[in-house]
Amino acid sequence: MTEIRIRKGEPLDRALRRLKKRLDRENVIKDARNNRYYEKPSVRKRRKMKVAKFTQMLKTRYADA
Repeated sequence: MTEIRIRKGEPLDRALRRLKKRLDRENVIKDARNNRYYEKPSVRKRRKMKVAKFTQMLKTRYADA
C-alpha cells in the first residue's frame, strides 16, 4: 500500500500531488484500469504484439535520424 507522510507545515494539496506522482511512478492507477475488466489471454497477447510491432516500426523508421 502506497503511503506518504505529510510534512510539518505542508499544504494538503502539495501532499496530494506527491501521492499522485508516487502512484503514477508505481503504475498503481494504470494497473487498476487495466484490471477493471477481464481480458482473455489471447486478446492480451494480441494487444501486446500490436504495441511491440508499432514500437519496432518507429525504431526502424527513425534509426537513421
